[in-house]
Amino acid sequence: MNNINCLVVEGNITREPNFRTSPSGFPICKIPIAVNHYYKKAASGEYENEVSYFDVETFGKLAEICAKFSQKGRGLSVVGRLKQNRWKTPEGKNTSRVTIIAEKIEFKQRFNKSQSDESSASAADNEREAEEATAKALAAAAAQIESESGEEVQF
Repeated sequence: MNNINCLVVEGNITREPNFRTSPSGFPICKIPIAVNHYYKKAASGEYENEVSYFDVETFGKLAEICAKFSQKGRGLSVVGRLKQNRWKTPEGKNTSRVTIIAEKIEFKQRFNKSQSDESSASAADNEREAEEATAKALAAAAAQIESESGEEVQF
């Protein structure tokens, strides 16, 4: 039985994504994000900004979509799960890294005061195209899972 491993994170992309294909030709895209948490200190009453950095990994059609629409500074929401990778360094030290494996990504619209109406319309078209591509990828994944397992899948 699987335990629950689900999270929702919203942040901003900190660097251009790293897109590659596995040796078998499967698309993989790694997106580094920063997540801000604002809180008020009890002792001083001052507001503090705490930043956490995460690597988000996407696979398959979602990786191709992310490689196309992810740019540094763009906001995104991620629904996924945590995965811990463990290895030993050449010196024999145990090391690990936790990454987020994305199951769904929603790109946030970029706002720029210098954009003209034409570029705003183009950005909206890109947003729509990204949403449609994500929906198609999810439908294809659901169809594949249904055909393999014989069970109905909903996203």
